[in-house]
Amino acid sequence: MRVREAADADAGAIAHLLTELGYPHSADEARSRLEAWTAGERRLLLVATEDEATIGLVAVAAVPYLERAGSWARVVALAVAATHRRRGIGRELIAAAEEAAIRWGCVTIEATSARRRVESHPFYLGLGYEDRCRRSALYRRELVLREPG
Repeated sequence: MRVREAADADAGAIAHLLTELGYPHSADEARSRLEAWTAGERRLLLVATEDEATIGLVAVAAVPYLERAGSWARVVALAVAATHRRRGIGRELIAAAEEAAIRWGCVTIEATSARRRVESHPFYLGLGYEDRCRRSALYRRELVLREPG
């Protein structure tokens, strides 16, 4: 297994992985997301491959803190193909995301996972992540995009 930066040729596999994760995507939609990720600074989309097949992905981004020195990283997405789970691929992808975060000067990294994804919680806890939602609330609001002009 190898972890590398995602390329345009991975769009179909990325679409499949995102669909397995519960976010249906076409290859064109995945290609558009990939282009957005590769166009920015301190954003990275990595894929895990085996025998030339793309079997996993992790997307990570960094944001500077305002209230203290350094930055924090966020794992925006982590997905491993159902047929390849429980083989350490997710661990390798998270390790690669953490390495990127350290290179960017991040002092913390976070990931969120819906409570319904019961298999992911022991995974993150086993990697040393702490469930902070017991101490902090997460507030989110959907925004309505307006056409320019």
